[in-house]
Amino acid sequence: MTQQLIRVVVVDDHAVVRSGLADFLMVYEDMELVGEASNGRAAVDVCLRTQPDVVLMDMMMPEMDGATATQAIRARCPAIQVIALTSFREEELVNAALKAGAIGYLLKTVTADELAAAIRAAVIGRPTLAPEATLALMHTATAPPLPGFDLTEREREVLCLMANGLNNRQIAQKLIVSLSTVKYHVSNVISKLGAANRTEAASIAMQNHLVS
Repeated sequence: MTQQLIRVVVVDDHAVVRSGLADFLMVYEDMELVGEASNGRAAVDVCLRTQPDVVLMDMMMPEMDGATATQAIRARCPAIQVIALTSFREEELVNAALKAGAIGYLLKTVTADELAAAIRAAVIGRPTLAPEATLALMHTATAPPLPGFDLTEREREVLCLMANGLNNRQIAQKLIVSLSTVKYHVSNVISKLGAANRTEAASIAMQNHLVS
């Protein structure tokens, strides 16, 4: 009985890397290269056309990055599994790739046999993460919440007006509420952000993109 080959697409903006991965796939009798792409946008087109089993996806590319491409591919073809294969181990990239639907995250220092094992695992729905990616996920899970995560919608409105330089009376007029209500919200905002005063609260809000 003929073995079903694992169909693989390679996505990387460096031709040398794509060539190396193509050569790698030729070594394994249960895998075949069915397409290549040099950026995320082209990767989506190639995947729609070839319907591979697994995509080896670089994360940092022009036109469309790997995470965005992964999300687009998974949305249109949920049967296709994506393995992020990158030189970068930053926590934000790991989280972005996995959130987009990647089943694996490996660094390009991975051995050929480890990569082959990850491809075979992906086909049966089993994730494979580099130790660095696992550490990044653990750090995210144990990291303290960002400032402002517990602000109510009204408190965010008040914070935005504070950051724009409005005083309590002006905020009250803007929101059509009493001055005492504004003072209550301002006090809560300052407390939740761990700020010493409204100026520091506004600064924290700017630094953490809580207000535009």
